[in-house]
Amino acid sequence: MAAEKTPQEKKKTKKKPGPHEKLKWETARELGLDNDLARSGESLSVREAGKIGGQMVKKLIKAGQEALAEETRTDNKTDKT
Repeated sequence: MAAEKTPQEKKKTKKKPGPHEKLKWETARELGLDNDLARSGESLSVREAGKIGGQMVKKLIKAGQEALAEETRTDNKTDKT
């Protein structure tokens, strides 16, 4: 049976960043916190991390609302034809 990886070994494993990870970095950059985040987030205060998370939620809500509005417009066009 293989030995379990240490936390340091787990950190070394590179994963392809997903959409939320990209959004996190984009938001941190906009808030000027990307350098702190680059240091593995250890230097981020709870307040700073909350700012990033809060802005991410706002962006996700806005994107969802825009997608829903677009879907509604598309449905309305289909109904009229």
